[in-house]
Amino acid sequence: MEFEVAYSLDNEQQFWDELDDIVSTHCQTHALIDNALRAYLSFTTNYKGEYLHSEYDIARCSYKLLDSPLFVAHKDYVRRQIVYSLLQEDAVDTLHLIVSFLLYDGRQNEITFEMINEEGGFPRLLELVLCRNDDGAGLHRLLLELLYEMSRIQRLRTEELTLIEDDFIIYLFQIIEELTDDVNDPYHYPVIRVLLVLNEQYMVSTHDPGPDQTPTSPLTNKVIKILSLHGSVYKTFGENIILLLNRESETSLQLLILKLLYLLFTTRSTYEYFYTNDLRVLVDVMIRNLLDLPSDSTALRHTYLRVLYPLLAHTQLQQAPHYKREELLKLLNMMTNARSAHFGAVDETTSRLVGRILRVPWLKEEDEETETGRAEVANRMLGADLLGMELGKARESTLSVVEVAAHKEKPGVQTPSREKSGARLVINEVVTRGTSVDGPSDQNMVNGVVLEAAGNGVTLGTDGKVLGDEKSPFEVEGEA
Repeated sequence: MEFEVAYSLDNEQQFWDELDDIVSTHCQTHALIDNALRAYLSFTTNYKGEYLHSEYDIARCSYKLLDSPLFVAHKDYVRRQIVYSLLQEDAVDTLHLIVSFLLYDGRQNEITFEMINEEGGFPRLLELVLCRNDDGAGLHRLLLELLYEMSRIQRLRTEELTLIEDDFIIYLFQIIEELTDDVNDPYHYPVIRVLLVLNEQYMVSTHDPGPDQTPTSPLTNKVIKILSLHGSVYKTFGENIILLLNRESETSLQLLILKLLYLLFTTRSTYEYFYTNDLRVLVDVMIRNLLDLPSDSTALRHTYLRVLYPLLAHTQLQQAPHYKREELLKLLNMMTNARSAHFGAVDETTSRLVGRILRVPWLKEEDEETETGRAEVANRMLGADLLGMELGKARESTLSVVEVAAHKEKPGVQTPSREKSGARLVINEVVTRGTSVDGPSDQNMVNGVVLEAAGNGVTLGTDGKVLGDEKSPFEVEGEA
């Protein structure tokens, strides 16, 4: 029997006061807890149209329950009952309150996301994301965020990944194409993050098969598959992940983007997925990020270098005119110079990765360069060979793809930045010395897009707006 109580409210304050009373109920039995939860959902959904006008109001309802004596005293039971409601409920307004609660609770306690998965929540979220796009942007965005958060903190089982159909991935790409080119659009970030985290799940499953997966039945990475077959239709996604890499300060999100870039640049059918001008923007972003990383950010630097090699070797950048060749050589020389005050001591992995990049044909020292320059490169490459570091192409390097797939960082960890003015001078000298493809200039322009060193980011846009110094308007949690 449904638990229903009649309410008569005159104003918004009465709504919040009554909600406080409902969630403050002291319950000693599961039946009483169930009644209180039904009252919470019934009350909030009945008055949603009247008093809950924004996502802030929906979130406020969620935190009323999260901070309540009812939840504090019976956390596990309340969570599980609301997870069961997610699996069974179809009413739009009720789903909105349920998904909001689970999302905000899970961000504070990852056990909630684990519980959703244990109870079969992944296929349910796939279904809701695919079918609830017409029920309001607020609910759909929360569903995308819940799917992302649940997938980033735990490894999905093979049976769950096999439930993802091509149509689901195509649907997500289509959402991005249908939106504006503004990365601040409320839909852009959640949709892109879902695609990034699913790509990582496929990547980990392929290179570190779980106990439920046989070596003879590898999963197809549906994200790469769709971009391989229909990449020319979904260019907006590529443009946005480059912009997000530039502006993202959270390490785990940078890693998600780098993992996808690595696969795109080491899969023959997606070598030329990006527009050439976007690749040039990416080169600038990567140069600056590598220079901006402190000397102790070794693992992240290695991942950037693993992506940089196929970017330079396999894409349109290998064609003349060669973009930022001098800056790249200067950066690589600095990274392998033991006397460099900027990078400090050189580890063997960095030497190996840099040596491989220097083998890219268009980066090799040319005849007009000095004998000293050629000798330095030769000695560096010889040293790498003597240490047994020759790897060949990135696509053939098992070590690189495994390392890229395995590199993780805890959610919320921010990528450190060099703040000292001396470091900034080095960065400015390399990034903005004015070596555009058309010759020297005071600041580099790529078809009207300004790129210049500024804080933790570079200026991307014709309006001079700095992306990277500003905080993202969305909460960014990253991967596990």
